[in-house]
Amino acid sequence: MITIMANGKINLTLDVLGKRDDGYHEVEMVMQSINLSDKLTIEKIDICDIILDCVVKGVLNKKDNLIYKAADLFLRTYNIDCGVKISLEKNIPVAAGLAGGSTDAAAVLCGMNDLFGCGLSVETLCTLAAKLGSDVPFCVRGGTMLAKGRGEKLAPVASLPAGCAFVLIKPQLGVSTAWVYKNYQAQRVKKHPNNRLMLRELEDKNLNGVCGSLGNVLESVTIGAYPQLAAYKEKLCRYGAKAALMSGSGPSIFAVCENIQVARKVADRMRNDYAELEVYEAVPASARK
Repeated sequence: MITIMANGKINLTLDVLGKRDDGYHEVEMVMQSINLSDKLTIEKIDICDIILDCVVKGVLNKKDNLIYKAADLFLRTYNIDCGVKISLEKNIPVAAGLAGGSTDAAAVLCGMNDLFGCGLSVETLCTLAAKLGSDVPFCVRGGTMLAKGRGEKLAPVASLPAGCAFVLIKPQLGVSTAWVYKNYQAQRVKKHPNNRLMLRELEDKNLNGVCGSLGNVLESVTIGAYPQLAAYKEKLCRYGAKAALMSGSGPSIFAVCENIQVARKVADRMRNDYAELEVYEAVPASARK
């Protein structure tokens, strides 16, 4: 049996460069893992089956669950002749732009690699992860990464300045990533993020510069459909955050604070104002070892 944590992620930048021949979008983004995490327990069982002890909102058939798909892929790829039981303690909101499903799938791959003593490299796990989804390779690695392609081409970059923290808010609505990309129109984007500048600010450990370089072109779709998200961003900054941005395809918003004490104060004020929101505090998480 093995227990493994699955960290969520946010996008410090997200730019869409165009549509690919394979139907995916070409992206370039700076991704950051955070310590808001799910916990998975994986154990061997004698029968050749995958037993899930979890309920994921909106997933009715276990074979549609990314956890199941990751376990099935691993067992088939490496010809393992037994099964697994996987239990999930879910803390990351679903359909939130925080990679809640992708990070669980990544944790399954990493956990089964250890459980069965396969000794696979991170690069091999990332290649396997890319078969499950665009964010899964990043979730295998974690930390701070520049992602290209459809999100699977990863390069480590300098980490965020020490001590900074985040407030995350999840409205009571779900947003389909496929719907957001389908409705993305480049001509509606007023400003694209400058990833080169973001990388320089990270290298210089300049938190103000990082905040000034945040950007996500998918806000043009999601905030266009749900304008209340813009009001949440404004309120987070009014309450003391340095900057706020939608993560991924949304609808979650994250706010950058100079330290965890400020983040807690901002989070408390948001909870007082908006009982309908899920509100979390988090800090950056390091790359998986």
